[in-house]
Amino acid sequence: MKGRTIILDHIQGREAAALMVDGKLEDFLIDGDAPLPGTIYRAKADRPVKGQGGMFLSTPDGPAFLRQVKGLAPGQMLLVQVTGYAEPGKAIPVTQKLLFKSRYAIATPGAPGLNISRSIRDEDERDRLLEIAHECLGDAEQSMILRSACSGAPSEDIAEDIAAMANLAAEIMSDEIGEPEVLTEGDGPHLRAWRDWVEPAAIEQEPGGFERNGVLDALDIALSSREPLSGGAFIFVEPTRALVAVDVNTGKDTSLAAGLKANLACARALPRALRNRGLAGQIVIDLAPMPKKERRSFESALRGALKAEGDDTVMLGWTNLGHFELQRKRSRIPLTEVLS
Repeated sequence: MKGRTIILDHIQGREAAALMVDGKLEDFLIDGDAPLPGTIYRAKADRPVKGQGGMFLSTPDGPAFLRQVKGLAPGQMLLVQVTGYAEPGKAIPVTQKLLFKSRYAIATPGAPGLNISRSIRDEDERDRLLEIAHECLGDAEQSMILRSACSGAPSEDIAEDIAAMANLAAEIMSDEIGEPEVLTEGDGPHLRAWRDWVEPAAIEQEPGGFERNGVLDALDIALSSREPLSGGAFIFVEPTRALVAVDVNTGKDTSLAAGLKANLACARALPRALRNRGLAGQIVIDLAPMPKKERRSFESALRGALKAEGDDTVMLGWTNLGHFELQRKRSRIPLTEVLS
């Protein structure tokens, strides 16, 4: 099946969204039991963590942990936002830098300024977007980012998004007094799909869409450790308590360039494999044998693949054993925790 298709459906009673590109599962979002990233709390400072510069907070959903605390005293109320999913048994990760994110606009209270995505380079288009924003925000302090999805979008839709995010930000930021409370929930899978999957695509919302479009078969692969690569190579993606181990295999290819080809295929496929499985944290890649002079080619391919996606990943580099390490933000829930 060629082209892009967004399927909004449910699986095992959970809301989920799938993005299929040319018959492959490019991205998958599913609702879990943990608080959604983007959820905003009115929280109470509980106790500092000496030596880590952090503070445990009390929220309606359990303890949260705030890093890089300055001038915060136990008992103080503050607004925080969930940044990702916690590891089992750990506190919810939160930040005081609140973002109110929609398809076209991101309100950024505390960081004044009106900014337009750098990917929009056409000066006439940038002028059009600035005019829309100024009309919506008026003389109010402008704390807004206009996203790349604004390019070519109807002015009415952009204006509606800007106004909605500005109003929501103003309402939440003025609600700091009171007991710990959930002030707004994070976006669920269907809303996140609308918000983030902005390239043109067919959309299917009828029940049973996952089965009709091959999503269930793709999820069987994502729930296993083995991920096929181009050219007959494959990788094993295996999470442990401490890290995610990735093992690259050349398959039946016995040519001199087999290792390099498998490693480059891994670099291109790994972000999608991790994304669909909801895996993050410390990633260690055990690459197929290849000459050291080819390491730069692998790094370039991996950097390009990571740049094309939205999840924050840091390339840490090579170990003495020849492994390659990544550090990836836990912005998704592991697929194996919600599907069996």
